[in-house]
Amino acid sequence: MLSKKSGVLRGLVIVAAIVVWLGIGGIGGQAQGKLSSVQTNDAGASLPTSAESTRVDGLASEFVDTEALPALVVLESDDGSPLTPEQLGAADDLAQALPAQPVPGAGTGDPQTLADVLVGPVVVVPSEDGLAALLTVPLDAGSAGNTLADGEGLTPAVVDAVRGAADDSLGDSGLVALVTGPAGFVADLVVAFGGIDTVLLLVALVAVLLILAFVYRSPVLPFIVIVTAVLALSLAGLVVYHLADAGVLVLNGQAQGILSILVVGASVDYSLLVVARYREELGRVRDPFDALRTALRASVEPILASAGTVIAGLLCLLLSDLASNRSLGPVAAVGIIAAFLSAMTFLPALLLVAGRRSRAVFWPRVPAFHEQVDDRVDEVSAAGGLWTRVARFVTRHDRPVWMVTALVLVAAAAFVPTLDADGTGEGDVFLTQVDSVDGEQVLTEHFDGLGVQPAIVLAPEADLDAVLSAAQEVPGIDDASAVTAASAQGGPPGASAGEPPLVVDGTVRIDALTSAPSDSQEAVRTVEELRAAVRAASDDAIVGGAAAQRLDTQDAGTRDLQVIVPVVLVVVLLILMLLLRSVLSAVLLMAANILSFGAALGVSAILFEHVFGFPGADPTVPLYAFCFLVALGVDYTIFLMTRVREESLVHGTREGVVRGLAVTGSVITSAGIVLAATFAALGIIPLLFLAQLAFIVAFGVLLDTIVVRSLLVPALVHDLGPVVWWPSRLARTDGADEADGGAGTGARTADTVSS
Repeated sequence: MLSKKSGVLRGLVIVAAIVVWLGIGGIGGQAQGKLSSVQTNDAGASLPTSAESTRVDGLASEFVDTEALPALVVLESDDGSPLTPEQLGAADDLAQALPAQPVPGAGTGDPQTLADVLVGPVVVVPSEDGLAALLTVPLDAGSAGNTLADGEGLTPAVVDAVRGAADDSLGDSGLVALVTGPAGFVADLVVAFGGIDTVLLLVALVAVLLILAFVYRSPVLPFIVIVTAVLALSLAGLVVYHLADAGVLVLNGQAQGILSILVVGASVDYSLLVVARYREELGRVRDPFDALRTALRASVEPILASAGTVIAGLLCLLLSDLASNRSLGPVAAVGIIAAFLSAMTFLPALLLVAGRRSRAVFWPRVPAFHEQVDDRVDEVSAAGGLWTRVARFVTRHDRPVWMVTALVLVAAAAFVPTLDADGTGEGDVFLTQVDSVDGEQVLTEHFDGLGVQPAIVLAPEADLDAVLSAAQEVPGIDDASAVTAASAQGGPPGASAGEPPLVVDGTVRIDALTSAPSDSQEAVRTVEELRAAVRAASDDAIVGGAAAQRLDTQDAGTRDLQVIVPVVLVVVLLILMLLLRSVLSAVLLMAANILSFGAALGVSAILFEHVFGFPGADPTVPLYAFCFLVALGVDYTIFLMTRVREESLVHGTREGVVRGLAVTGSVITSAGIVLAATFAALGIIPLLFLAQLAFIVAFGVLLDTIVVRSLLVPALVHDLGPVVWWPSRLARTDGADEADGGAGTGARTADTVSS
């Protein structure tokens, strides 16, 4: 009777778990689809209030009536010939028609037409060479970040309206219209990130499904694991959406893409480990419930340690100066927690939903129960197959294996200094052809200084002449002039009007035009020199503007790299020490992980420069890559070493290495391939940052899985023997190794040390 009641209670718990998770999936799926509506992709919004460009932006607005975010429409003849009077007339017609264009997606409380968001007239400026014309569409910068009734941003909607009006108005005039400028870049960035909600997730799930089908050879099990991952993502999306909507964190497109990939990869990895241990226990235990309970008990420690390592490592990003980096830590932590909960609750419930017939989920390769399986050595040797042979090879040649492997990794890591991670221009961000980049090239070719956002210099009124003179002498500055009352309202600059400068609370503003576009690295370097020059003229002079924002963002990224990397290393090292109850093994594993990261970064530096032809990288790329690879890469070593330690307690360290590698080899390799495939899917988003991060992490995970975990770590641990567990009791009582006839090159030495 008690057994029957227990069975009913067990069934109710399983049903309740499935129902709760399906409810989370229904609600969270909708929130996941709305994440793009709470994104903030403005680089300036990520800067701290202490950044120089942020302080300038706060003060500079007092010198103008209304800040504008311009959309610049560049017109050319489709055959490159000079514009005809008829074509210029078509450009004028477009300028007159734009204010009346409706804003797509607008609700009753939103701006209805472009006229509602313009802060000045749309003017047509022909180029001096007669080959192009420019329409300046000045959007209200204060409302540019607003969201419309349909959940889309106002700026992309306005740019879409401008592009649609150009297509309709120009017709067969022979003119080609390209929308660029700050508003154009924002719109194209939103379009690029638009694939995160659908295409990226679909590609990642299909790739994982194919890998799981190959691993399991089962028509049912891959879908169980995929559903587990999707529900984990729904829970993560639900939490992150509400946090971002409440302003608790800043979510950008990069963080959303990483969240999707991280949750899918982590939940599938955890599921693979649980299912593998469950299958193993089904060979020893007749009842599926008892087998799964044993499997969960054996799996929870390494999976919890793995999840904790990733969470702790990524939460170190909270030390970042950039809000976008700081938010990625909590976003990723939410994703990992969701993956852990789904794999440890929903997955077991699905595996047991068929009751006593739950073994059928493995069909057609259903694990058989074997009577009196007291020792796992025969099972490991028989079932290990390829990985048993690999384990025996590595342990027979332990010292040569780890030495050669380490030398190869060191050689690859030697190329890390060649990685150009000083930053890139905004036009370099896109990997596909976009209007904003093409339009900027036309703008630079035909218009001198038009469309360039000026560097803004603020200085005390008494230092105006000295600061102005210093700014004008900086190479790369075409013109610098003080803002006057007339120029603040759109009139000519103060120098040409002969008016006195506008003074606000004892401060004057100087607008300095750079030769290079303000979103380019050339402009960033010019602003760096400008800051040094004006500061030499006045201690209180500060410089802001678009190029200064990029400079401050890159400087903050470099600072984050120097501060966060050591903290991540210390945090992960402490977790390893606690998990393995050993100082020496934790230090060795961390050293192997750092070496693996260096090798991945070195190989990436070679390929980025000489194969892919990338124009450089942002400092955030190596920072994110480090956090992910150190946290995720050490996961596979954790999975291996926890099993090695478990086996060593019974059979000794050296035989424990053989058994641990043989038993975990297949599942860890599968998990590594899954995670690499999911991160590689980031490469379908046509943005430089995500493509570089996708390659580094995918390649690094494979390197960790195939080389470090399969060769370097087991060979090194086997060579050292029991002393690797120092100072834990295992290093002093592990006497089984002294009788280990399979010990490798370093066996005698290690045993002597242990004794």
